[in-house]
Amino acid sequence: MRDVLDDVYRRWQSGETVGLGTVVATFSSAPRAPGASMVVAPDGTVAGSVSGGCVEGAVYELAQEVVAERKPVLQRYGVTDDDAFAVGLTCGGIIDIFVEPVDRESMPELDRVVESVRAGEPVAVVTVIEHETAGLVGERLIVWPDRVEGSLGSSRMDDAVADDARGLLASGRTGTLHYGPDGQRRGEGMAVFVNSFEPPPRLLVFGAIDFAAAMARMGAYLGYQVTVCDARPVFATSSRFPEAHEVVVDWPHRYLQAEAEAGRIDSRTAIAVLTHDPKFDVPLLEVALRLDVGYVGAMGSRKTHDDRFARLREAGITEPELERLSSPIGLDLGARTPEETAVSIAAEIIALRWSGTGRRLAALSGRIHA
Repeated sequence: MRDVLDDVYRRWQSGETVGLGTVVATFSSAPRAPGASMVVAPDGTVAGSVSGGCVEGAVYELAQEVVAERKPVLQRYGVTDDDAFAVGLTCGGIIDIFVEPVDRESMPELDRVVESVRAGEPVAVVTVIEHETAGLVGERLIVWPDRVEGSLGSSRMDDAVADDARGLLASGRTGTLHYGPDGQRRGEGMAVFVNSFEPPPRLLVFGAIDFAAAMARMGAYLGYQVTVCDARPVFATSSRFPEAHEVVVDWPHRYLQAEAEAGRIDSRTAIAVLTHDPKFDVPLLEVALRLDVGYVGAMGSRKTHDDRFARLREAGITEPELERLSSPIGLDLGARTPEETAVSIAAEIIALRWSGTGRRLAALSGRIHA
């Protein structure tokens, strides 16, 4: 719901009721991941998307029905439907969409959720999307790392689901969990959707050069919280990097170490070292390669790469640690310009995050999404 949260909250504040459709599960190929949402306002306007256009019309009509009847619905769309050619997914996949009315009555906790999201505080919205007792569908639990608000129907349910939701929240994942009807770890009868609102992942770009400006734009576009860091104040300025959320003047290794010690680095963090200057990048990489981060890449030619690896080995970096370094940085796209290079680096980050091959899809067979 993050993509339409502002729209939903604005309508919620004004006392309106909206129909909210959220992707809660996908099977085979699907254009949108769980958590993608579409909101239908009382005036008929739409924000967001659940399928990239394949089933939006059907969801639009269902959302209006749900608001009128004030009864949430879990609907499946795909090639197995009788009317698949009318509203199914052209990609051949299947998606489950939970459509619910949202207003002050149905979701009184929304203001606390929005407050946490805007403050960068992790929070998960847990909703019952299936239950053998129809009256429990739509019940909601709001889960923070240190507290819970609401109830799904019993303390046993709440305890089991809150514990599992915190696990998803800690890893930044959104998805559907299944339980017995009273929250039993085994059995069937209840499904809940955990919508995690964790702070956005960070992209740390080191080296205030033209490639860094393009990388900052690309990172912001992909939803990263972008920081550009360089020790040279004449180059590290906000005016040179308007797309960056933060521009820091500091020695790169010192800044990274301080961020790690402050707990602001996690397994989703991506680090792009664009300095290709040994006095900056070797001390920086000594720190970076020993952190639990999602990506570490360093720019430079093959000659620079060989020299860098030799210096890092001399500094005590082990072979397993060196294997974590993407150097030279990026995928082989034949990139020349800073913008093309930024695409190359971003493509590598995405491929590593989702275990992609980086090869042309036309040259592969089988499922597109792993």
